Amino acid sequence: MALQPQFLNNMKHITPSEEIFNEMINIASLIWLQYDNEFGYVTEKLNIVNGIQNYADNVMAVYRMFDHMNQSKFVALASKDVLEYIKNNL
Repeated sequence: MALQPQFLNNMKHITPSEEIFNEMINIASLIWLQYDNEFGYVTEKLNIVNGIQNYADNVMAVYRMFDHMNQSKFVALASKDVLEYIKNNL
């Protein structure tokens, strides 16, 4: 079965605006900072978050790195624009 052209268009990786990118990085950082860093786990995750470049849909990695409970926290903190970006890039 061949992919339909409209499906292929949905596979584009859309680079977010700097505002959306920065908001997503900030939200992810806030969530990680709520955890104990006794074994360096938080530092490791924050290094990943802070190393992400705003290219294509790279920033979605900061959302996908969370389990469903933390994704719910992420969504609760996100603006309408960020929610729309996430919805369009899942």
